Amino acid sequence: MTLTVSSSNPIPADLQSAKIDSHRPLLIVDVDEVLALFMAGFQRFVERHGFEMRLTKFALFQNIYAKGEDNHIDMLVGKTLFDDFFMSGGKDMDPAPGAADALANLSNQASIVILTNAPEHGRDERARWLKRHGMDYPLVINSGLKGPAAANLAARTQKASAFIDDLLPNLSSVAADAPQVKTFQMVADPRLRPLAPSDPDNHTRIDDWTLLHPALEQHFT
Repeated sequence: MTLTVSSSNPIPADLQSAKIDSHRPLLIVDVDEVLALFMAGFQRFVERHGFEMRLTKFALFQNIYAKGEDNHIDMLVGKTLFDDFFMSGGKDMDPAPGAADALANLSNQASIVILTNAPEHGRDERARWLKRHGMDYPLVINSGLKGPAAANLAARTQKASAFIDDLLPNLSSVAADAPQVKTFQMVADPRLRPLAPSDPDNHTRIDDWTLLHPALEQHFT
């Protein structure tokens, strides 16, 4: 399935402009907990604003508490922190170990597109973060499940495609909308790995770029 150009569902400009060589493999890769240690960065950010993070769930706002409180913050407070982080919190976020080197090597073999769910107001900060950490590849800002966007991208190459994400709903969405795309799950933060739901029968789970890199190379050959 591909996105349809229509007045009600136009193809986003960055999706249209993403350059893909039809004669090379394609790697579609997420940012948070794949290329970036998002949760660790967000934790630093919220702590500076007087909150604390207790990682007990593979969730976001349900792990954040006002200091000394027993109940996690409500959605409105969490959304405000989240929006502020995407506007100015990039300095708090470190790259996942090995990610930049792996992409640099894979770029000799495949086209690379970064497909990330982020608020539109965070586009420039996200692009700056990627460039600063040596991952300046075509960036597509997505909203919602990633299957339609991944299908649109994968339809542009005649070669093998792969998609990497930490979230099972996005992996399942891509598998449904673009079944020709090989799906890989990665959770970069070791603290989150035991908490993350997975589906190893349908999505290959590799949480370390030193192992994921050769698996991708093998898939593309």
